[in-house]
Formats: sequence, structure tokens, C-alpha cells
Amino acid sequence: MFDEIEFEKIKRLPKYVFAAVDELKMAERRAGEDVIDFSMGNPDGQTPQHIIDKLVDSVQKPRTHGYSVSKGIYKLRLAICGWYLKKYGVELDPDSEVVASMGSKEGYVNLVQAITNPGDVAMVPDPCYPIHSQAFILAGGNVHRFRLVLNDGFTLDEDAFFRNIETAMRESSPKPKYLVVNFPNNPTTATVELDFYEKLVEIARKERFYIISDIAYAEITFDGYRAPSILQVRGAKDVAIESYTLSKTYNMAGWRVGFLVGNPKLVGALTRIKSWLDYGMFTPIQVASTIALNEDQNCVDEIRETYRKRRDVLVRSFANAGWHIEKPRASMFVWARIPEPFREAGSLEFSKELLKKAKIAVSPGVGFGPYGDEYVRMALIENEERIRQAARNVRKFLKSQDVVGQD
Repeated sequence: MFDEIEFEKIKRLPKYVFAAVDELKMAERRAGEDVIDFSMGNPDGQTPQHIIDKLVDSVQKPRTHGYSVSKGIYKLRLAICGWYLKKYGVELDPDSEVVASMGSKEGYVNLVQAITNPGDVAMVPDPCYPIHSQAFILAGGNVHRFRLVLNDGFTLDEDAFFRNIETAMRESSPKPKYLVVNFPNNPTTATVELDFYEKLVEIARKERFYIISDIAYAEITFDGYRAPSILQVRGAKDVAIESYTLSKTYNMAGWRVGFLVGNPKLVGALTRIKSWLDYGMFTPIQVASTIALNEDQNCVDEIRETYRKRRDVLVRSFANAGWHIEKPRASMFVWARIPEPFREAGSLEFSKELLKKAKIAVSPGVGFGPYGDEYVRMALIENEERIRQAARNVRKFLKSQDVVGQD
């Protein structure tokens, strides 16, 4: 073939470490093994019935079958504005400050494509959801990674965070233009309070960089904690754009519905690039999504409670099995430090061993960045009985390795 023609963007992407676990998982299943799968954050619950009913009603109308609107139909954008006003007290302009996307991941990647010039630098905490860093690589930019330092209870160490930003602004050349934040965080479950965003907006104004905030798990919170939005901060729209998705909040992962809101310049850039790339989501999906955002939110309470119960069962049963895991106060994940005897081998090898010997699939922490290598991520997507079975498998695994549970 044409060996002299190379794909430089693809060469810059790292190997997808999750693929090794996925291949092993499929091999185990083909061999007839019962694998308990915590590896992917794919909600297992049904989309609430009233949302499904609206989709079915809308799809029966021929006028909804044509091309839609790339930035989202007006009623959906209006519903997004209403949701932000009710939840956060934030007013948004549906025309200049809101754009709907085919899931928040698609919206985020297209935003980065639109705003990144060759060589631009983005600051991205590590560990992170992989696309948060790799989108800039795909766009021809560069990433300044810094360690995401956490306190006990998975709260953010804000002093370390701001010191790292200060270092990046001083040492990076060229100076960073963007900062990505994601709280509640995937994978670490880290959380922040509103005063963190107040300080962050102030720094962004001073240092002149834009903030891209991802709050995909803002509604999956427990024990009285409520996740804030950066847009609650006065003047945040001058420096920040925020992304959200209906995937987890309403069990709508496969529907691919998300949105980005905030800074008009950034929203405008995304709107413009999307106008060249797509005609928007299928209109009935958008119509049903307006119902999700506008109508009774009891279904969200039920979904949140399901995750809370699973979290509690997992933390308790795994502790009884000898693997002590700290309890998160947000997201649909637990961020579990690998038992001490296995840490030196790293999270990928530990994940393989756990799959082969305990029939449990998890995501190796190194897949989210080098600073995640002492951890694995578990998604709360198995029911409570399956979680208890996983704990029994862990107990047998640890005993077979002559390991007493250690932090």
C-alpha cells in the first residue's frame, strides 16, 4: 500500500487500553463464563415510560421524519433553558447560549474541533475521561496534563488544583487557552462546591483562558450533596461553556442527547461547525427529550436511588470480602484503589487477573491517565444481587492469592 501516506492524528492517539480487557471479557463469555461487568458506564435501566410514549407519539407524525435542525429544535433549546433556570437559577438565551448535540461527547469533540488551532494548549486534569484530552490531540492541539489531587471523601484538593493551573500558565509554551473540568468527575467521582467555581472563574478572567465544564453526572448525587454548575457564578458566561447529557439522568444513553450552554462565542463556534457536519438529532428524539426536561422529575429521583443502593451494597460487600473501597458521594461509579499487593503490577494487569480469576470486568485506571494506575473504576450497572456475587468472587480471589484485605 502507500506507506509514505501517514495519518499523523491517528499516530498521536495512544493505544486504547480498555480494548485488552474487552477482548478478554468476550473470550471469557464465549467460553461460557458468567462475567459480572462493571467496566462500562452504560445504564442498565429502562428509559422512563412517559419519555418513550412521547417518542412513539411523535414518530407517528410524518412531518417529524424530515431533516431536523443542527443546533436543536427551538422547543428543546427552550426546555434546556427552563431546566437550567429551575435547577440552578441560571438564565440562558435559547438562540445564542444553547446548542443541542448528539450526546455530550459528540458536542464536546466538535466544540474542540471548532476552537482549537494547531499547537493550542489545553489544561486537562489526570485522570480524566479519555476524550477530554484526546479531542485536543485529534484537533491538532496539545495537552498539559496535571495530577487531579483528592482529599478524603473524594473532594477536590483545591489548593493543589490551583497551584497546578498556576504552574501550567507559567511553564507552558504557548500559554494554555483552555481548561477542562469535570465534576462530579469521571472516573474519580471527585466533587466540588460552588466556591471552587467562583475562584476558577476569577483565575480564568485574570489569565485569559476559557473553561469547558462537563457536568454529565450532576444529577447522580447522594447523601445530601448537590452538584453545582459553573454558570451559577456571576460572569461565568464570559469565560465558560458547560456540557450535559440525558444519558445517565434519564437512562437515555442510546438516544444520544446532550447539550452545551454558556459563553456565546464558544456556543456560536460549535453551532457553526455543526451546521457543516449534521442536520441534528431525529426530531422525535428531540421532542421526547423536551418531555424529559420539562415534566415531573420523580423518575430522576428513582434512578438516583437505584445507584445509591448499589453503591452502598458494593462498598459494604466488598469490604466484607477484604477489599476496602471509599464511598463516593456522586456519579454512577466507584473509584477503587487496588489492594496493595497488586499495585506494583498496575491496573491493567490487575484488571486482567480479576477478570480471569474472579470473572469480574472493571476499567483499569491507567486508561484514564498515568495518575490513575493505582485504581480501577467500577460502574454501578449490575443489580444488587450481582454485586453481592461479585463480592463473593472477590473474596475467593483474594484468598487464593493469600491476600488479606488491605487499603
